[in-house]
Amino acid sequence: MTYVPPGSGWPGDPATPATPVARDPAEVRELAESSRTLAELTAAQSVCRACPRLVEWREEAATVKRRAFAAETYWGRPIAGWGEEKPEVLIVGLAPAAHGGNRTGRIFTGDRSGDWLFASLYRTGMAVQETSVRAGDGQRLVGARMVAAVRCAPPANKPDPSERAACFPWLAREIALVSGSLRVVVALGGFAWQALWPALKDAGYALPRPRPPFGHGAEVPLTSPDGRSAYLLGCYHPSQQNTFTGRVTAEMLDTLFSRANVLRGL
Repeated sequence: MTYVPPGSGWPGDPATPATPVARDPAEVRELAESSRTLAELTAAQSVCRACPRLVEWREEAATVKRRAFAAETYWGRPIAGWGEEKPEVLIVGLAPAAHGGNRTGRIFTGDRSGDWLFASLYRTGMAVQETSVRAGDGQRLVGARMVAAVRCAPPANKPDPSERAACFPWLAREIALVSGSLRVVVALGGFAWQALWPALKDAGYALPRPRPPFGHGAEVPLTSPDGRSAYLLGCYHPSQQNTFTGRVTAEMLDTLFSRANVLRGL
């Protein structure tokens, strides 16, 4: 088998063999909208097979593997949202890495981007460990939750428009389910920024018009479905290209997440 079967004992696996599987975009929307809890939603996310190209790619990567991880078992399934059930901060990225989250089963775990991200979250009090290398390693988010706009690793890190649309209901429903506690949403990169606007609207947030452009440190006030103030922050993605070129530095990430702490009242 080219992926970890649900309910087989992988740390943090939210699904069981009985978890319903979405096999097309219509079923994704149906299962997302009918999920009444995060447990139901994340279980369904983690077994989704709605996008044939992404299913093929994530399972091929889990079979061929990277040489450094040749002896490891790869997760090879979609990556569900992870973190606190009542987060004040939601961190949204693009998609899992083929040999990062697709290998470990946890978003941003086990790749270079995650090394930068978790180190900053640790320094700013949102993670209990400086590193995140595998599911079950003791890492835990504090007051925060982490999701990807697209839940499967895409070829060349580029999901196509139909795949982004198919995955949209998972993100919108997850935001709706945590909106009661949410104070800050952090978009890691321009793609996450674009994906968040319709998802926030679908979840019941009042949004400003016109849509502000993405930028590192961009700060946009929002109104939650129950009338409370919330904020959307833009953050350059800590990709290898951005960190190697200095477009993203540790200080920039720390400043951004420190600002998120201020906005949530810490």
